[in-house]
Amino acid sequence: MAHAERAALADDLADLDDRQWAQPSLCGEWVVEEVVAHLTAAASVGRLRWLVSVLGARFDFDLHNSRRLAEHRGATPAETLERFRAVVTSTAAASSHTTAWLGEVVVHAQDIRRPLGLPRTPTVAAATAVARFYASRNFTVSSRSAIEGLRLEATDGPFAAGSGPSVHGTTIALTMAMAGRLAYCDDLTGPGVPTLRARCAQSDAA
Repeated sequence: MAHAERAALADDLADLDDRQWAQPSLCGEWVVEEVVAHLTAAASVGRLRWLVSVLGARFDFDLHNSRRLAEHRGATPAETLERFRAVVTSTAAASSHTTAWLGEVVVHAQDIRRPLGLPRTPTVAAATAVARFYASRNFTVSSRSAIEGLRLEATDGPFAAGSGPSVHGTTIALTMAMAGRLAYCDDLTGPGVPTLRARCAQSDAA
C-alpha cells in the first residue's frame, strides 16, 4: 500500500509549477518540495543510518529531519520529484513498524494535496490501516492522546475506535485529525469535534 500511495502522489506532483512546489504545506513550516524530500528521506534511511543520524543530531529530531531533507532535496523541483520516484518501491524504513511508514506517505500526501486543491485521497484500505495504528498508540504523532475519551467512527469504511462523545467523518479526515492537522477538523461532525479541534489546535501551535 505504501508503494501504491507513493506512486499516486508522484503522479499528482508531475504537473506542478514552481509556485505550487513552493506552496506551504500542512506540515509545519515545510513547503511542498520539502515534504516530498522528507518522504524520499524516510524511504531511503534504514535503521542503522537513522540511528547514526539521530545520534549525530544529539536526539534533536528537528535537526535530524532537516539534515536528511536537505540531503534528498534536489537542485530543482524536477530533480526532487525524480529522487522521490526512485524510492516509490523502496522497503527501507527506520523501524519494523511498517504501518507507521505507510502513515508517513498517507499523511504527508494530504499535507501536500489539500493546500494545492488536489482531489485525490489515499485508498480507504490504506487510511484504515493507518487510522487503526494511530488510534492504538502514540508513535511519530500523539494520535492516541488526541482521541482519548472520544469515539471515532468512519463514514466510508470500517474504522471505529474509542468511547465517549462521537466524531464522524471519512477515514482520511479522522486520520489527519489524529495526526494533528487542524484543517481536517472542518470535515468532521459530532459532539466530540470541539474537543478534538482544541487538541489539534494545541498540537498545531506546538
